[in-house]
Amino acid sequence: MLSVVTTEQATSELRLDLDAIVREGARRMLAAALEAEVDDYLAAQAAERDEGGRRLVVRNGHARQREVTTAAGAVAVRAPRVNDRRVDPVSGERVRFRSVILPPWCRRSPKVAEVLPLLYLHGLSTGDFVPALEAFFGSAAGLSAAAVGRLLGAWQADYRAFAGRDLTDRDYVYVWADGVHFRVRLEQARLCCLVIVGVRADGTKELVAVADGERESTDSWAELLRDLRRRGMRAPVVAVGDGALGLWAALRDVFPATRHQRDWVHKAANVLNALPKAVQAGARKALAEIRDAPDRDHAQHAIEGFARDYGVKWPKAVAKIVDDAEELLTFFDFPAEHWGHLKTSNPIESTFSSVRLRTRVTKGPGSKAAGLAMAFKLLEAAQDRWRAVNGPHLVALVRAGARFDKGVMIERPDDVEEAAA
Repeated sequence: MLSVVTTEQATSELRLDLDAIVREGARRMLAAALEAEVDDYLAAQAAERDEGGRRLVVRNGHARQREVTTAAGAVAVRAPRVNDRRVDPVSGERVRFRSVILPPWCRRSPKVAEVLPLLYLHGLSTGDFVPALEAFFGSAAGLSAAAVGRLLGAWQADYRAFAGRDLTDRDYVYVWADGVHFRVRLEQARLCCLVIVGVRADGTKELVAVADGERESTDSWAELLRDLRRRGMRAPVVAVGDGALGLWAALRDVFPATRHQRDWVHKAANVLNALPKAVQAGARKALAEIRDAPDRDHAQHAIEGFARDYGVKWPKAVAKIVDDAEELLTFFDFPAEHWGHLKTSNPIESTFSSVRLRTRVTKGPGSKAAGLAMAFKLLEAAQDRWRAVNGPHLVALVRAGARFDKGVMIERPDDVEEAAA
């Protein structure tokens, strides 16, 4: 029976070469993908010929080699070039082939670009990027302090454009709102980042606003909402948020028709914090019975049971549910497919969960402007992974004023009102 005997030196060499093997594999796959992309482009334009019958779109060698920083490390690439001699009839300029896989300006993959604002927001200074990431990516290309500094400036410019964009072509039916707090290295005050995420009429989720706020005050939220209204935003049907009083007061002032839905995750945590640990397990089940009830009547009954079981000894904990019952149960008036989305501000919470944990022990970004830009880039990258709400076709019906009973649309509401009378 044959066996392979390896020495410690051979094992060490194999371990050292593993990253090189991965990078070589990535390089070959990228090169093959670029060649296939060009082949498809040439095949699609094969019929384009000049008066002499010669093809107008042909290969033209390869571009100079450049390094692209990817999650697999620094990969050397020589992109194929295309000579496209066609002329755009509108602009009168030569048509140019641009690779979708590897644009001419690309020096790092989108995944790496997502990591950089996250690390900066966590407290990594621009001078620390090269020593921290060079070993991992295999190269310092695009990671120098100057390069990262230029990125910061570009991200801040992107944020300013985002904060001033026109919203008349957008319709946010549902919105989630929350305040995220960061420490700032170069300033005494903490950054309170006000974030709004919305659901459009087609059911997709989209970042609506990121702004600096003063301790989630009413004035800060109202100013942000007024700015959105000035730029063309319609009043959302439902706003979801935690117990921050400033948000709800601002909504009543700026968008009085918008209904309020309290975040059940925050509410449950606040209630449990007001109870002794000995009864928290039972209280958690009672709260879940309210939150996950099949309809509003069962939820009201569960609230009465919760008040009966805990109200005598812990009235403050019970008051947190009873006093806000109407706003905690708003979601029951909308499609059952949307209930899970309306109970919590998860799109914001999940995006910033790791940042919340890390910013407690790090100094955070260098300034409020940088912190806002980083928060914007994190959310911008994350929104590509946000899935549409369940039952997306129902969102437009909600905006149109359709009524729902026990999560099901009432097709003839006039008949229901007559029967109730």
